[in-house]
Amino acid sequence: MNKKISLGLALSLIAIAIAVTFILTSFFSLQSFNKKVVDVNEKSRKYSSLQALDTYVRDNYLGDINENQLKDGILQGYVSGLNDKNSHYMTSEEYINEKNSNSGQQVGLGLTLAPDESGYIRITNIMNNSPVLELGLQENDIITAVDDLAVTDVGFSEAVNAMSGTEGSNVTLTVRRDGIDKKFTFTRRTIEEKTVEGEMLANYIGYIKISGFKDNTPQQFITVLERLTTNGATSIIFDLRNNMGGPLSAVEECLDPLLPEGVAATAEYKDGHSETVIYSNDSDLDIPMTTIVNSQTASTAELFAAVLHDIDGAVMVGEQTKGYGTMQVTSEFENGSAVKLSVAEYQTSAGTKFNGVGLTPDIQIENEDDNLDAQYLKAMEVLTSME
Repeated sequence: MNKKISLGLALSLIAIAIAVTFILTSFFSLQSFNKKVVDVNEKSRKYSSLQALDTYVRDNYLGDINENQLKDGILQGYVSGLNDKNSHYMTSEEYINEKNSNSGQQVGLGLTLAPDESGYIRITNIMNNSPVLELGLQENDIITAVDDLAVTDVGFSEAVNAMSGTEGSNVTLTVRRDGIDKKFTFTRRTIEEKTVEGEMLANYIGYIKISGFKDNTPQQFITVLERLTTNGATSIIFDLRNNMGGPLSAVEECLDPLLPEGVAATAEYKDGHSETVIYSNDSDLDIPMTTIVNSQTASTAELFAAVLHDIDGAVMVGEQTKGYGTMQVTSEFENGSAVKLSVAEYQTSAGTKFNGVGLTPDIQIENEDDNLDAQYLKAMEVLTSME
């Protein structure tokens, strides 16, 4: 038998439902409001501390304050406080240098430099088309001055920055060799960085060394790859040791001719959504491959090795990699400065992640003898055994 509900009871139930809904809505709204209040109060305390510090410094600091440097320093400190090795704030000059570096072309002298224990600058590598080669500079030469700037007075960073300039302009370096200083004047020019080298080894094993990823790396990579495969390479070693990565687009272009069609890697964002970052067209290179990695293989170079391993079965040889498995996005500000921020984590289509842990090679081996490249020999052995 159907029971009828009286009008009074129905109204009472509706009133109760409305009341419960109001209470729950108010509860969650209050929680959200309280959280926002806490956030606002926390931010207020942070900025109040900064304002108090600014007032104290301006009232008491003995020296002069460069407002632009102070602003850059504050922004650098903010991003540095994230404690993320891959996120950083760049001044407009630093951002220009980064873009030039990523392009694979640089205006300058084509030198790789390092601080020397003497306090000066040591030349660790010279590019093949560097203008300094024409006047006989060598690796391990010591630079004591750049134009009129003594390296020990201005420091490593400022001295290196002084070497950069516009194409066609001159710079004078004071170079010390065997205790004797000599001045050399060079004309800065545009130099293309070579990041890919290759050769044919015994048993038609192709060897490709990728020292870094730049915007011009894919063109160099395709040229070397086509030369080796045209000459009959039946397997390939990809040497990624000391490769600290570079633009993701360059990695995708290099992987494209090696992989079967489909999604090879994605990036997972903070809100849980993912996006494809490596996609290959239908142009699979179906031959045995190995990769050589070490503790200085990082970022997108790790992604290159992980994708080849998971999708093409490339045997990984060497040492545990760096573990820089996050993707950075660079946003430019109106004044030309920029912030590079980690926004997502890489993952191969097979589910491999390596951020914070690195990649563990299939065959772990270290180079313990400076005169013997055991990792290189092991990679050759692996491919020879597959024939």
